[in-house]
Amino acid sequence: MRTVRLFVSGRVQGVGFRAFAQRQADRLGVDGWVRNLPDGRVEALAAGEDEAVAAFIEALRRGPAIARVSGVEVIEAPGEATVAGFRQRD
Repeated sequence: MRTVRLFVSGRVQGVGFRAFAQRQADRLGVDGWVRNLPDGRVEALAAGEDEAVAAFIEALRRGPAIARVSGVEVIEAPGEATVAGFRQRD
């Protein structure tokens, strides 16, 4: 089991990035959440099997077609609590 906090930068707000992240998490069986930050980045918390979390990170590096991801900071967060499922937060 792996838990990470992600900070995605670039053109990632107003392009359906949170919905994209939720679809990817649901497809991969990853728990957690995603939200927009005031500084223009997107933050996500993802927990699940190592391979599923790795695939989720790679999906966020690509993003939806209209997004322009310039960077993804990955911080291991083993003590971070999450609930079952994945949701978008305000």
